[in-house]
Amino acid sequence: MKRRSFLAAPAILAPALPGFAPGPTMETRIVRLNLQHTWTTTMSSSAYRDTLHVSYARDGVTGHGEGAPIVRYHEDAAQAREAVESVRGMLLERNPMQFAKLMAEVFRRVPGQWAGKAAIDIALMDWVGQKLGIPLYTYFGLDPQDTPLTTFSIGIDTPEITRQKTSEAADFPILKVKVGLETDEPTIEAVRSVTSKPLRVDANEGWKDKEEAVRKINWLEKHGVEFIEQPLPAEMIEETRWVRSRVHIPVIADEACQRASDIPKLKDAFDGVNIKLDKSGGILEAYRMIQIAKALGMKTMLGCMISSSVSVTAAAHLSPLVDYADLDGNLLIANDPFHGVKVEKGKLILPARPGLGLTPA
Repeated sequence: MKRRSFLAAPAILAPALPGFAPGPTMETRIVRLNLQHTWTTTMSSSAYRDTLHVSYARDGVTGHGEGAPIVRYHEDAAQAREAVESVRGMLLERNPMQFAKLMAEVFRRVPGQWAGKAAIDIALMDWVGQKLGIPLYTYFGLDPQDTPLTTFSIGIDTPEITRQKTSEAADFPILKVKVGLETDEPTIEAVRSVTSKPLRVDANEGWKDKEEAVRKINWLEKHGVEFIEQPLPAEMIEETRWVRSRVHIPVIADEACQRASDIPKLKDAFDGVNIKLDKSGGILEAYRMIQIAKALGMKTMLGCMISSSVSVTAAAHLSPLVDYADLDGNLLIANDPFHGVKVEKGKLILPARPGLGLTPA
């Protein structure tokens, strides 16, 4: 054997040697999720959503993460991918078991791009859970039997399509209906023509006038609505406090509550907060938000963007902690690349496998 060939041989043979462990790798890709129905809120209307998927592999274990950026927070999938790639070197060099320290450094280095940060956080936590051989709910000391019922969301549409969507959601005991436009009353009437089950309503900052908000909320209460999310724009906290003093159902913050530092200033204007991994930056920050809200005596809710089972399952692992769940983003798409959390008559069923417990679709 020639000297050059001999020296090259160990590099060729090394991967097959017993005990050989390849170095850590990370992949990012943008996944287009096709919706079963065109999705319309006060902010946008679309037939698909692009989300960022991150896979982190080390020691023969691969963790999966996802972030679903939306225009409301001035983010998109391409920007999220660029943000994740900007910290690739650090992520591959550091010890993933020190994930809290690692994510703190990601937060320090990456301005904004919270969905991208969430994708990193979820991938790391999935990896850690698999490495430890336990589901994430076990890592957090939670009982999977304590998961709440999730709502099923009905986007804004024509009365005819709204009735169709409501009928298709027959297996869900609680529905969440999007409002915030001039069509609010026909929308609720269309839902009520099909079902009498409890409703939760999300205005997505759609009402701009506090008097209008009070009038509509009191009308909604008469139609069996349990609570209202984000009736006014996020910055209108004083106006929301005024509204809250004049209505009789809970008012939940969504767009006004993005991260843990937002919660204390919302206590007197809202009864609770809707926490989403994609706007908070991942599982760790969401867990922190839940604890702060609980300490302040506020109701807690876990929500989601339209995303695959990766992000939704990650949130579901924290769901035994919260009062309400709106974790149906994966049920609204037609091409979910993974299987994870399941829903049986509205009840969230967590996978018992390590980490997130995902399997390929």
